[in-house]
Amino acid sequence: MITAIYPGTFDPITLGHLDIINRAARIFDKLVVSVVMNIEKAPFFDIDERVELIKKVVADLPNVEVAFSIELLADFARQYENPVIIKGLRNHIDYEYETTMAVFNKKLNSQLETFFITAKLEYTYVSSTAVRQLAAYGADLSDYVPKIVSDEIDRKILNGR
Repeated sequence: MITAIYPGTFDPITLGHLDIINRAARIFDKLVVSVVMNIEKAPFFDIDERVELIKKVVADLPNVEVAFSIELLADFARQYENPVIIKGLRNHIDYEYETTMAVFNKKLNSQLETFFITAKLEYTYVSSTAVRQLAAYGADLSDYVPKIVSDEIDRKILNGR
């Protein structure tokens, strides 16, 4: 059995992320969506909120589980049999960054392989950062995130975060 791990901050999960999840779930036996911390970012949602939102969004995918990790991805992957890493690529900037990370991960865990899945054209410009910025101005988020996520963003903004 091959377990794919799709790591990210998912703050918030976007329709682009969900597309990568759906496509990877069709290819691999098991997909673990791993919510990670990014010390360079101040999160809109805390890690537990992100995990719960993603669980709701992927509830209809039986081979997908959601976890969180505060350790290096190469170390997190050791708990799974035949792990591979999934990375979504929107553009050449993502490619350059993610190939560097793939080399680091391979050096830290020689068993790891990284698979790149290119974003669908309609999601190449969608990022969690852009979604957070649009949300701050009250923009309609329906083209960028699942409704349950948009509703949760609205609730958080109304409650002063």
